[in-house]
Amino acid sequence: MTAGLMWIDASAGVAGDMLLGALVDAGVPLTTLQAAVEAVVPGSVRLRSTDVTRAGLHATKVDVDVLVDDPPHRTWTTIRAALHAADLDEPVRTAALEVFARLAEAEGQVHGVRPEDVHFHEVGALDAIADVVGTCAGVHALGVTTSLVSPVALGSGTITAHHGVLPVPPPAVLALSRGWDVLAGGGGELATPTGLALVTGLAERSSALPPMRVERIGVGAGTRDVPGRANVVRIAVGTPSSPSDRKIADDAAGSAAGVWGTQEHVLLEANVDDLDPRLWPDVVATLLAAGAADAWLTPVLMKKGRPAHTLHVLAEPHLVAPLGDLVLQHTTTLGVRSTAVRRDVLPRAWVHVTTPHGDVRVKVGHRAGRIRQAMPEYDDVRAVAAATGLPVRQVLSAAHAGAAHAGLVVGGTWPVPGSDDGAD
Repeated sequence: MTAGLMWIDASAGVAGDMLLGALVDAGVPLTTLQAAVEAVVPGSVRLRSTDVTRAGLHATKVDVDVLVDDPPHRTWTTIRAALHAADLDEPVRTAALEVFARLAEAEGQVHGVRPEDVHFHEVGALDAIADVVGTCAGVHALGVTTSLVSPVALGSGTITAHHGVLPVPPPAVLALSRGWDVLAGGGGELATPTGLALVTGLAERSSALPPMRVERIGVGAGTRDVPGRANVVRIAVGTPSSPSDRKIADDAAGSAAGVWGTQEHVLLEANVDDLDPRLWPDVVATLLAAGAADAWLTPVLMKKGRPAHTLHVLAEPHLVAPLGDLVLQHTTTLGVRSTAVRRDVLPRAWVHVTTPHGDVRVKVGHRAGRIRQAMPEYDDVRAVAAATGLPVRQVLSAAHAGAAHAGLVVGGTWPVPGSDDGAD
């Protein structure tokens, strides 16, 4: 199907079933969504689509019929295991894992529990699993490589949920909105946790409608038909409208055009002069495992001539709070400062190359159809060296030779046969 840019109009709110409807309305076969959901929870749900109107506008409504009695509550751990075990295209699996991780993180913050222990109630039922997996499969089926989302309408007032009467936006929705453009947009709950996790998990950033050549349009309906306000989510799928609009692609990471990707990040920093230096490797490893884009140390000299380290953590906006908490938890600092930064990166991919001693992955940075960087993965080199008893430098030299033989040289044409387009 169409490849390129997708803009999500969530100015009237967003929910998982609305996104499913928009994707079907844009041309994704319902059977494609059903097959992906079936791979995760076989025999448990059935998707149905109907044509409806919302405030006089045509839209597609997708309903999720639960086929089993008394479906169990699920934790993030069990959902993650099901996604890993399912027969899904890797981009679909990766996107669904990201969305549910965001949900678990938000619910954990709200209720004061570890994300792994969060019991999904409203957001973890079978219909929400169908919403997440089906939406991720639909976006992949459209060939979308870059997504943007309008400011999201969250609503106002109160709702009754599993834990009682809650203000709108509910706590989990408000937690998920951190770092994104939002507005009230009307009365009642307009954005569900599942819907907001999906758009913020799939989109690169908040944006008004960008300059683009629209090739597909989809309108997905919510359940209610509110007089005077179309309860719909719209998507527009296409490509940047002309070469002069390439900045649209530049502003999204890993664009299909192979140009620079610009990502909005936050740099967290803390000066520490009283931590046992043996702990620093574990601190950095913990931050990276929690989702930091990068983490590193710089030796500094502080007041009174005391030697110290500055801890730097590069974080996506939605991870600033949890990563900041980890810095406070695992170091002796009393505070963390933050600075908004822009990160320009090359699209990256992995290629497996063969050496006389074993296979090694090579990480390739590319731009505009040319290889800019090609470097063997050191952990692979070290593993092959350990398995064969050879010096690491000998295996590394063989890996460089294997990369060159495969055409992975700076200035060479990208892609090369056997490449894997999955980003790092």
